Amino acid sequence: MTELAPEKLAEALRYATDWFGVYVEETNALNVYPVPDGDTGTNMHLTLQSVRRELDVTDTAKMAEVARALAYGSLLGARGNSGVILSQILKGFAEAIKGARVLSPKLLAEALEQGAREAYRAVMKPVEGTILTVARAAAEGAKQAVALGVDTLEGVLSAALESAREALEKTPELLPVLKTAGVVDAGGMGYVRFLEGILGYLEKRPLPEPPKVERYAQEAFEEEEYGYCTEFLMEDVGVPIEKIREVVAPFGDSLLVVGAEGFVKGHIHTNDPDGLLAAVARFGKMRRTKVEDMSEQHSEILAMVGAAEEAPPPTGLVAVAPGWGLAKAFRGLGARVVSGGQTQNPSVEDILDAIRSLPNPEVVVLPNNKNVVMAAERAAELAREKFQKRVHVLPTRTIGEGLAAAVVFDENRPAEELLPEMEEAAKGARTLEVTRASRDAQVEGVGAVAEGQVIGLLDGKLKLVAETPEEALFELLRLLLADEEAEYEVLTLFAGPEATQASLEALEEKLGAYFPELELELHPGGPELYDYVAVLE
Repeated sequence: MTELAPEKLAEALRYATDWFGVYVEETNALNVYPVPDGDTGTNMHLTLQSVRRELDVTDTAKMAEVARALAYGSLLGARGNSGVILSQILKGFAEAIKGARVLSPKLLAEALEQGAREAYRAVMKPVEGTILTVARAAAEGAKQAVALGVDTLEGVLSAALESAREALEKTPELLPVLKTAGVVDAGGMGYVRFLEGILGYLEKRPLPEPPKVERYAQEAFEEEEYGYCTEFLMEDVGVPIEKIREVVAPFGDSLLVVGAEGFVKGHIHTNDPDGLLAAVARFGKMRRTKVEDMSEQHSEILAMVGAAEEAPPPTGLVAVAPGWGLAKAFRGLGARVVSGGQTQNPSVEDILDAIRSLPNPEVVVLPNNKNVVMAAERAAELAREKFQKRVHVLPTRTIGEGLAAAVVFDENRPAEELLPEMEEAAKGARTLEVTRASRDAQVEGVGAVAEGQVIGLLDGKLKLVAETPEEALFELLRLLLADEEAEYEVLTLFAGPEATQASLEALEEKLGAYFPELELELHPGGPELYDYVAVLE
């Protein structure tokens, strides 16, 4: 094939995403750098799925639109260190092709080269033996093939793949941690699988069977503190990316700050996720954040490996949660967590990946937001079809319902026994939210609400306005505790990114004085855009 029209390139990218999906667990099992948290394959796949979603709403008859979907979709969906680097490879590829009518062999080589160049430029401290090395080798292989007269897309891509595979095999010699673990680089392997998928489309090959994962490289590492993988996506940024990099750099390592289409995406491994997010928030409008405890992810991998030697427990749990504190709480209750919630709804693919990652024959899904229920139900349908898992969606519509249900969860019991008890527990929980109004409104029973005004919500319904977040929280509690028939005992509260340890301690003291009958649990790591999210049980 000597050229590829834009709509066929879009098809090739979709097919490569499916091809990569076959190898997600294999790639996860290799992941030991920069930390052994076992999510490289998942993160790269989610990044590619974001591109596919953008292609689905794009006029793929125009190369410029395909290029935009490639750059924009990968940036918005980039997950983790490897996903952000992959997004920059795709951004460079998109820049090279956007003005073309078709993709030719020569242009393919140029696009691979520009993609590798863009990825190196994005990384503050490039490390050899990673996906960067493999991407550069692929570009060099393609360029050499064109120089030797290869005039087909299949030929150029095959040469790129051969060079990429050779570079991948050498990654343990360049990065000692890989040699210690006895593996090649996971990100580099992921990039090889992505290129294989494009070639598979060109050669009309069927999707391969998933390889059996015999060993997880994370087993070679003892449990320790790895910090938090922290990401942010901002729009309307008014300063150069270099300025944001300067502000972010002191907070940790594995730093990436990139941008496209008016958005800035950041990724860093840090021990102070709240401080980091507060520091960058002043530069633009925060659209999305994600904080994951890498130590817990590593522990989950080790637990999964241990469990794999025996039959898995009958039931697994997937929960959608906004904010790293809430995610940590759900993980502590045995759930595999999907990031998302109000204004940051996860996709069907996000939830499906979480279901697939669990070894249990049955899975219960807690959407924890009314806007996520449909996506959860669709993911459950697909999991039944594709993985023959028995998946049950308990339609929890608030974080409070979800946490109460998760407390009852026991992986050693069948779902048919658990579901009635989890549903009953969810009904007994109340969710209190304190945030700011996004627009002016007239609300029945409340009156006029001005944009930016502090508001209090009870189980998702706006109940009051207040001068301060603390006033809204206390008024919501008084409203609930005034009901003499209700018997609430425990208040679990998650404070938003603006809260400090000192402010949390002061709030705990004040709550204890006003509501001595309540057992209090206060935590940082609440959702972005919320001052407080609390659960009363």
